[in-house]
Amino acid sequence: MTTETPTEIVQPVDLGMLEKLRENLAATVDFVELGIALGVVVVTLFVSHLIAKAVARRIARFVDGKDDDDVPVKYQPLLESSSTILRYVLVAIVLAAALTGWKWQFVSELLIGFMLSFSAAFAVQALLRAVNLGFWTAIAASTAVFAFVVTASVRDVNSMSSLLDQAGFVIGDHRYSLLTLVNIVLVGIFLLALVRLGRRAASLLLSRNKELDDGQRLLGDKLVMVVLIVAAFFIGIDLLGIDLTAFAVFSGAFGLAIGFGMQKTFGNLIAGIILLMDRSIKPGDVIALGDTYGWVNKIGTRAVSIITRDGKEHLIPNENLMTEEVENWSYSSKNVRVHIPVGVSYSSDMELVQELLRKTLDDHGRILKRPAPRVLMTGFGDSSVDFELRCWIRDPEGGVMNFKSDINKRIWDLFKENDIEIPFPQRDINFRNPVPEQEKRKPAAKKTARRSRSSKTPKKN
Repeated sequence: MTTETPTEIVQPVDLGMLEKLRENLAATVDFVELGIALGVVVVTLFVSHLIAKAVARRIARFVDGKDDDDVPVKYQPLLESSSTILRYVLVAIVLAAALTGWKWQFVSELLIGFMLSFSAAFAVQALLRAVNLGFWTAIAASTAVFAFVVTASVRDVNSMSSLLDQAGFVIGDHRYSLLTLVNIVLVGIFLLALVRLGRRAASLLLSRNKELDDGQRLLGDKLVMVVLIVAAFFIGIDLLGIDLTAFAVFSGAFGLAIGFGMQKTFGNLIAGIILLMDRSIKPGDVIALGDTYGWVNKIGTRAVSIITRDGKEHLIPNENLMTEEVENWSYSSKNVRVHIPVGVSYSSDMELVQELLRKTLDDHGRILKRPAPRVLMTGFGDSSVDFELRCWIRDPEGGVMNFKSDINKRIWDLFKENDIEIPFPQRDINFRNPVPEQEKRKPAAKKTARRSRSSKTPKKN
């Protein structure tokens, strides 16, 4: 019976490179070449700082849409982050060219390699932080980039890729290693950063176009986001070398499960894009949907954010706005007509009442002059003569009930000053069959007799 030798899952890492490093460090140092290398690093840092600062200011001016250098930059965080990223990118490019264009002595090569690695790591960290990725995510990615670059730029040092690839295992016909895991994480982080960076750039470019309204800008932003996500997915598949034919067996069942699970999500996404394309609902519109009344704050990929007058934010799925009846107060125009009913006593002077009501509508900042406000006598009620004030306002998002309250307060003050009575309902109750006085006295007499009998009854011992 023969026994098979077990295969090692993790292969031993060759550490013989440490002896080569010790030998190179012990060799004679050419101080002239080391000084030249140090000078190259210092000059590169200084020149890159000046170029990055100038280019970043031009980028910020382009985003602002102004060429006047005396005007303060509007997007100051953009100026600072772009300047930092450009500075380290330029330093990394120049040092990489210097490292490959000349055969340096080991110590000089080590100096340039470390500065190149630090520049690449700082550029990655600044880029990830600029697109609002997590602090520790940026630290981990920049550390990994530093390790990969420094091992690749210094001779007699095994690259980090080969070291990570030595620790692996085999499943079937495929071999997996730590390098595979690190590549997946780094590619995912950088693609996410590029998607966010591309979306921000598109948003800034759309905001500079004055011919587009808010709804069209939002539609363009959503379309750019969808295109970037799809492109990032296929780029990631290509960079990682994933063969999609390996998933052919599971594609049918997986696609069916995704279709059922994401049905509502994709439905809401398409509904949101349709709402933005036909411009039936736009950010800033005042709408009423069922019991919800407020103005549209944001149209997202899944839901529409509506803020009510109470400050509550309702998230309505986009699909509901497509299938249910929606009352849009500002679809074609934000002008809204307001009706305010008023009743006065029959003994009032009607001409004076109409004059006072017109006075309440004069010089109010929210009332439009055209169409002109009107005061109408609408009918004769049970206890009052009914009037109605009709006027147009331009800002329903500012509230309709508080406008009515303001007008009613003016009416009350003017009517009180001019002794105009506002009637209130009064009711007189008439009994058709009144109870005779004799019948009213009988229950009282019976109660008196009952009390007298109870007082004469002796108590038992």
